[in-house]
Amino acid sequence: MELKGKKVLLTGATGGIGKPLAQALARQGVALIMSDHSPHALNELTVELRRMGRTALPIPANLLVPQEVKQLADTVISQTEGIDILINLAGMTSFNLFHQETETGIEDLWRLNTLAPMQLTRLLLPHLLTQGSGRIVNIGSVYGSIGFPGFAAYSASKFALRGFSEALRRELDGTGVGVTYVAPRSVTPPIHTGAIHRMTKALKVHMDDPERVAQKIVHALIRNRNECFIGFPEALLARINGVHPGLIDGYVRRQLSVIRDFALGKR
Repeated sequence: MELKGKKVLLTGATGGIGKPLAQALARQGVALIMSDHSPHALNELTVELRRMGRTALPIPANLLVPQEVKQLADTVISQTEGIDILINLAGMTSFNLFHQETETGIEDLWRLNTLAPMQLTRLLLPHLLTQGSGRIVNIGSVYGSIGFPGFAAYSASKFALRGFSEALRRELDGTGVGVTYVAPRSVTPPIHTGAIHRMTKALKVHMDDPERVAQKIVHALIRNRNECFIGFPEALLARINGVHPGLIDGYVRRQLSVIRDFALGKR
């Protein structure tokens, strides 16, 4: 796919992966429509991109609120006459043993990671189908293929997003609208803080910097990839888990005590 001149809606545009992805897409010459829950951060990014001579339109939205998801779609259609590419990046992580999760926490996790992307896709899909071209990109996780201790709720939301992507891709076959599912592994944060990041370091988990992930997403778009799993050996482990989960059980079992300790605040 030639990206230059394409209109791209990117949610979660100011997050850890979002900002470098917005910058990478801008360098490809796309017209960016960016959404995020933080108007201030969104405006700062917009100013930065416009100083680079790029086209950028900020539309703040809290995707935890169903009405704001609809308002975002309506605004995109009315102000841009539609898009060519939708990138559902906005999401959240939860690292807890499942009995520690709260009702509200689980609902927010699912609303942002799964329901909002599905609803935004549903609202914008008629336009893509009418124009007979386009691509929907759902950013999942390697944990959407490997159910990992301490991430039961998060893994479930990303498993659902992966299933949605697969089913929708098959449903849209022949329409000119494609679906890409991207599964990054752990991403290096600006500052290594919090239990989840201390745990990944203790377990020597491989991490990617956000810029590398952003470049992989752009490459997947250019190549019209259906799936893109980022990072070795995680991408291989995800494939193995799909055909022989018992092999992954043993791998995870060896890490379980460390995971439990960090989740319970013992480290």
